[in-house]
Parts: sequence; structure tokens; C-alpha cells
Amino acid sequence: MKVTYFQQVPYRHLAEDFEQRFESVITTPYHEVTEPQHVAAAFREAMDELMHAARAGFDGLAVTEHGQSSYDMAPNPDIIEAALAYATEAENIETAIYPVGRSLGKSREPLRAAEELAMLDCMSNGRLVTGFPVGLAYDANLNNGVPPAQTRQRFDENLELVLKAWTHQGGAFPWNGRFGQYPGVNLWPRPLQQAPHPPVWITGIGNPRTMQMTLEREFGFNYFGWFGLKVTGRRIFDRFWEIADRLGKDANPYRLGFMQTVCVADTDAKAEALYAKHAEYFFRKGIGSIPMERLALPGGIDIRGVEAIMRDPGDFGIYSKMRTATFAELVDAGSVICGSPDTVAEQLLAYAREYRIGNLHAMLQFGSMPHELAKDNIDLFASAVMPRLQELWTEEGYRHHWWPERLGGTPLADSARLTGALA
Repeated sequence: MKVTYFQQVPYRHLAEDFEQRFESVITTPYHEVTEPQHVAAAFREAMDELMHAARAGFDGLAVTEHGQSSYDMAPNPDIIEAALAYATEAENIETAIYPVGRSLGKSREPLRAAEELAMLDCMSNGRLVTGFPVGLAYDANLNNGVPPAQTRQRFDENLELVLKAWTHQGGAFPWNGRFGQYPGVNLWPRPLQQAPHPPVWITGIGNPRTMQMTLEREFGFNYFGWFGLKVTGRRIFDRFWEIADRLGKDANPYRLGFMQTVCVADTDAKAEALYAKHAEYFFRKGIGSIPMERLALPGGIDIRGVEAIMRDPGDFGIYSKMRTATFAELVDAGSVICGSPDTVAEQLLAYAREYRIGNLHAMLQFGSMPHELAKDNIDLFASAVMPRLQELWTEEGYRHHWWPERLGGTPLADSARLTGALA
């Protein structure tokens, strides 16, 4: 199993009564709740935590993208990853540089995204792993003014442009898309990884169309576990593997990535005492404070996704309860895995085996968690949990086709990835 350290840049000092006074973490007036020194410290601490994880031996450093939100103040993960690419290369740390989110559904500058990511691959000397979520409704549609019905269409078109810009042989080519027109595309630099391009991962919430596309194109698929692994895991992962089987794809666990909020201490009781209030902060004042109507707008999900939601609204797990959820309820649902190293490792291994998960994104700093406590969490996870996880699947004989060759991956040089609009 590949284990990445998953980082957001939260504002850690929201008032105790924040969720009673304000609608959500994405609509709160900035100057009413922030102090500049806390914002500056959040970015320094996030960078320090990422480098701490790199030195602790994590397989990758994953950073997300969220615009106009206090639960994650990183609107462009490439900026953070560029600093990490240089620092890890300078220290000879062999860890993947993984911007897990560039939301192509909202992007009006897809060529710039292609250029930035190509530059990251060069800066890291071939260690880039790329992530492309479609885009959250509040960000793509409300913040950036993209009509909901266009979100997926923009994503599809922009993804094709990125891939062609990376892989086109010969001189400049014209691009005459619905949403973007370029008289001449001639990328400088190109990614170092040319087999045929850096690994691509798509993050989704369980939409069957998204799953099918990732499998047909031989991309990796990421699912985030905030809705509660115990509540959503069976329906989401069974759906993925059923589609894979229908398409004739093998059950290679490395196809699948999963993000989980994790906290570790010497004992279960100590872990709860140390982390409970920070987990409640994250889910009540952070991700759980976003109204459902701002996550999914009419027209923003294709018909197969709507059908899946109507058939099984449980895809959203405990989302409607997060704003008031207690730590016990979060653990009960599997939104948080917390305890001693043995407790945490056993739960993660059991879930990974059951659902055939080959990549874990461990979220080890969240909410109001102080910097030093985050580093303690990283250290204990890295020393006492991660080695046990990294042994999983090593005996199965599967090859990891969604990881940089420099870091032990075996890219698919002649794959189905370029059989979309580029054929």
C-alpha cells in the first residue's frame, strides 16, 4: 500500500460559537473572524507539517484545492507543492508530489494548469502524481460563476486539453473547444514522465459515470471518507469494483485511493482526550458546516449520478448530522479512526482488505489541532502504523500503474488513457 500524508490549510481559531453565529465556513465574512497572524501561521505550519511527514517516510505529500473557505485556505495546491518539490529534491527525499486537486470543472485556464503541473514534474525530477476532481458546486458554480450544467462539460474538455498538451508529438497544435480556444498549444516544459504522462487520479463522491470513466481511461479513483467509512464504504467501493468487473478490468487494489481522518496516541483513551475537540471543530465548523444545497446544485450531476443518489441517499452518510456531531458519533460512523497504534492499524488494515484499497491518504492534521500535536500524530503514525500498512498487497503480485516510475511504479505506456477525444 502507498501511504500519503494528506494536508489542508485550515484556519484553526474560529470562535467557539462559530456554527451558531454564521451560516457556513464558505460564506463567512473574512474580517469578522480572522486575525492576520493566525492566517500567516497556518501556511507556515502546514508547510512544516508536510516536510515533517516527508522526512518521516510517507510515500507522497497530498495537498487539496479549495477556494474561498476557512477549512482549507489553499486555492492552488501547486504553489505549496512547488516549494515541496524543491525542498524534497534538495534533501534527496523520495516522496511523490501530489496535488490531489486541480478542479478542472471550474477552470477557465486549463492550459495554465497543464503548464504548472508539467513544471512540478520537472522540479521534482519525475515525482509528480496529478489529481483532477470535477469541482464542488459552491466553488465551481457559486464562487466562480460556472453554470452547473457546464461543470462536467468543462471538466471533460479541460482534461482532454491537459492530456494532449502533455503528450502531443510535433509542433504547436490548435485547440478549438467549446470553452477554450488556443491558436497554438506548444507546452514548455513538458512533464519528465512520458509513459505517456504523469499518473492521473480522479476524485469523486461515488457517481457511477465518474467511476466508469476512470476505469475506462485507466486513471486512479480517489474517494474521501468524511461522510463515514462505516456508513458509505460498502456501497461506494462495491459500486466501483462492480463497474470494474463489468468492464473486464482486474481487481488491482492500486486502482483505488482513500482519504481517512486519523489520530493516534499511546492508548485509545489518550487519543480521545487529545484529539476529540479538534475533530469536532473540523466537522462542525469546517466541512460539515457547508449546506447540502451548496455542495450539489441542480444540473451539476449527470443523470446516472442523480439516479444513484435517488436510489441510495446513504452515499452522503452522516453529512446532514456533522454540524452537531459528537466525537463518539464521528468515530461510530468511521469519519474518524482514532486510538492506539494497534487500534488504528487493525481498523485501517481491515477496511483496506475488505474494500481492496491500495492507496491511503492519511489526514493527520485537521480542524483546530495545534502544530506540535499534529507533528506528534505524524510521528506515531509513521513509526507504529504506516510500516504495517505499507506491507499490504506486497504478496499479491499486483503492479502499481498509477505511481511514478522513479518511485517504484510501472506506468502503462500503451494504455487506454488517450482513447478519449485524443484518439
